[in-house]
Amino acid sequence: MSRFLHRSAVAVAAASVLVLAACSGAGGDAGESDSVTFWTPQTSPERLAAQQAIAAAFEQESGIKVDVVPMAAADQDQALVTGAASGDVPDVILASATQTSAWNAQGLLDTDAAAATVEALGPGTFNERALQALTPESQAAAVPSDGWTHVIAYRKDLLEKAGVEPPTSLAELAAAATTIKEKLGITGLAFGTQAGTASATEGIQSLFQTAGCELVTDGTVTIDSPECTAAAEQFMTLRNSSTSGDFDVSSARAAYLNGDAGMLLFSTHLLDELAGLDDANPPTCEQCADDPAFLAKQSEFLTVLNPDNPRQYGTVLGYNIPQGANAEAAQRYVEYVMSTGYVDTLAVATEGRIPLRNGTQENPTEYLDAWGRLGIGAGAKASAGDLYGEEFVDSMSTGINSVYQWGMGTPDAELAGVVFNQGVLAAEIEQLYSGRPAAEVTAAMKSAVEGVQAGL
Repeated sequence: MSRFLHRSAVAVAAASVLVLAACSGAGGDAGESDSVTFWTPQTSPERLAAQQAIAAAFEQESGIKVDVVPMAAADQDQALVTGAASGDVPDVILASATQTSAWNAQGLLDTDAAAATVEALGPGTFNERALQALTPESQAAAVPSDGWTHVIAYRKDLLEKAGVEPPTSLAELAAAATTIKEKLGITGLAFGTQAGTASATEGIQSLFQTAGCELVTDGTVTIDSPECTAAAEQFMTLRNSSTSGDFDVSSARAAYLNGDAGMLLFSTHLLDELAGLDDANPPTCEQCADDPAFLAKQSEFLTVLNPDNPRQYGTVLGYNIPQGANAEAAQRYVEYVMSTGYVDTLAVATEGRIPLRNGTQENPTEYLDAWGRLGIGAGAKASAGDLYGEEFVDSMSTGINSVYQWGMGTPDAELAGVVFNQGVLAAEIEQLYSGRPAAEVTAAMKSAVEGVQAGL
């Protein structure tokens, strides 16, 4: 589930090699209009092959050759900085909104090219939240591609047995989780709570922001607001609904797959696993031995926890065009993969690549509808629509269009990104577990965030 940016000494040391290997013959030569170098974080052999097939189809149509280069996010960060210094950059980079904000602040992106591409495709055809996330200043700095969000999977049979209605707020979620534990003797909500870990970092942001809590507003750190303090109290209640201590994301998923939790906070990458379509993470519940799809049949989803405050934690990926790139060819390639090649692009790990371009001007939901029909999991044997129904596909449209992260699309994005990547809030949450009042914990969080802010 986690999609974090990790900086390492190895990545820094390898940056020069990466740039030489990944940028040769691409950006920096405005006269070379017949080639594009594309960096992608989708690096598994199967995903790479699919992207190369799309690039080959584009070359056949346009005459422009595309060199698809697999490169992890952390390597992209350092390699772009190094390449920009030498004048040798790629033409297109698929990267997260956090990366886009950082690169834009460093003046590394050709925002005119990105904005022109968005305009050519139609701004109104994009997910509004995603476009906001990739517009840190006056115009789009990247073109929204795809993303994923957190959902809450719940066992409808177990909630009915416990006499619990599906929750519609963080407070209701906490109450439901407590009731499930008390009445059924299993974990109410399984989610990442291990203090100081990336799992807790995601869990904190995901749940806090649904309650109207903001990390920072117009440069002022607000994590100690009444909304955030109330969210911390509910977070503690949810943590205490576990019958197995603190979870990381993997153990939380395992608890749900084993039938030991009534609800699970996880990303959309869960969709194939519940249906028994991921050999690495098979359902292990008692009923699953006879019916591997048992959990898929008994699970329903909250794609937006709080309809009154629709802010679903998730990731936004976009196509970035660096300064010095072959902008004209880059724009043509991005326009292609966001139109003719878009459905094939989404089919590369469908459960984690939900469209951020909803449709076309002629058919506003074309790509969201197509996503629901794409196969998921190993072999792509069944679609989300086949497994969970058209109502679920419609609800995922609502969920992805509610994608949200603190600071996105504002000057506060840089601070929010650093706080997230450094796990600042997760480092303070242990105090809550130790019995310190929530107001004091959020005050400590504020102090820690302001310390980070002072260093930027």
